[in-house]
Amino acid sequence: MINLRPRDTTRVCGKSQGYAGLNVRDTAVDLIVGAGEIERVAAMDTLWEPTPKELEALNAGKPVLITILGTTPPPIRVGVEP
Repeated sequence: MINLRPRDTTRVCGKSQGYAGLNVRDTAVDLIVGAGEIERVAAMDTLWEPTPKELEALNAGKPVLITILGTTPPPIRVGVEP
């Protein structure tokens, strides 16, 4: 996958640690917590574009694999940019 630069990118993470760098757009989302209360929490958006080979595999019905480093997965959302 190719990490794209979202419109309004606010930072690039990991580049100073020797990684390629992850383009991030800082944002916030509303979560329903407790007894139906809504809480606004910080979030980060990243955009990914499949390579031609990955797109071929996706079109053939292969699933998307997400690898999360560490042992405690954070909440994530996977979708398509509108």
